[in-house]
Amino acid sequence: MSLRLAPDKNQPSVAIEIPLRKPLPDYDLDQVEQPTPRDIDAILVSQGFRDLVDDARGILTELVANPPPLPDGSHLVDLGIADIPYFEITQLTGAICPGDEEVYRPGLWIVLRDTKAASHQALGEIAQEHAQLIAEELVKRLGL
Repeated sequence: MSLRLAPDKNQPSVAIEIPLRKPLPDYDLDQVEQPTPRDIDAILVSQGFRDLVDDARGILTELVANPPPLPDGSHLVDLGIADIPYFEITQLTGAICPGDEEVYRPGLWIVLRDTKAASHQALGEIAQEHAQLIAEELVKRLGL
């Protein structure tokens, strides 16, 4: 799985980039490797890609409301319910993802913000783990 998380330094949010690594015939996305970013633009405005974003929004909304549990529950032993992050989706859009050897791919760009965290503080380790699990489950459910 190839996804990238980039937590913001002074904000309780994280950007998630998910490049499409394989064709998605259900969305009419057969050519996911292109030689220029301009070629990716045509994919990002296609009906198939818009359908993918719509499906991703539905799944992501569900995952944010009911995040998957951490694999090792020991991180949550001493935490109160208030310490568990509550994410909101602040951005979900298409992205041009650079690949290897001048290959570009379409992808999803997601920004999640923890509404319970202090506004000028970076996400904590547990919130980042939750964001990672949400992104991994999204990839799994969409078959990316």
